[in-house]
Amino acid sequence: MEDRFDTLLQAAGDRNLPPVEQWQPQHVGDIDIHIKADGRWFHDGTEIKRQRLVDLFATILRLDADGFCLVTPAEKLRIRVDEAPFIAIDVESDGEGRQRRIILTTNVGDHVLVGSANPITVLDNQGEPRPYVEVRAGLRALIARSVFYRLVDLGEVRDGRLELWSCGIPFVLGDV
Repeated sequence: MEDRFDTLLQAAGDRNLPPVEQWQPQHVGDIDIHIKADGRWFHDGTEIKRQRLVDLFATILRLDADGFCLVTPAEKLRIRVDEAPFIAIDVESDGEGRQRRIILTTNVGDHVLVGSANPITVLDNQGEPRPYVEVRAGLRALIARSVFYRLVDLGEVRDGRLELWSCGIPFVLGDV
């Protein structure tokens, strides 16, 4: 029987997303869609409550030089994002120490294997850590506080820093 980690690992590699990076539509504009810092999506000031619709929009989201955009072959519509378009809401790991592998799950159904293509970065926000993981093509997920605490529990202190290893790569979570 396949365990949960293996199922998530397969899902991380199987996500079939539209090729938004290849689309260069002629029509460019703005739409009143706003992703708040807590991961909720709004249209014209009203929260989008249908998770399937949010998940669909997330598949056509792209970060361009002029900001975050929803992109189709026919149009590109700029949207507002407060902090990061996604939130990492769950974590699974297997292995130990430097052999550990970590998968983060986002609020829109992405499963991200933390490693060289999907690094964790921790920024300082007035003395408070703000951890992120790269999801795809410059799009990041803010790592929820409860998930970050679970990552901290998996970390190891080395040279005055808390390090977390995934796929043979160390990620610094902060100074100790």
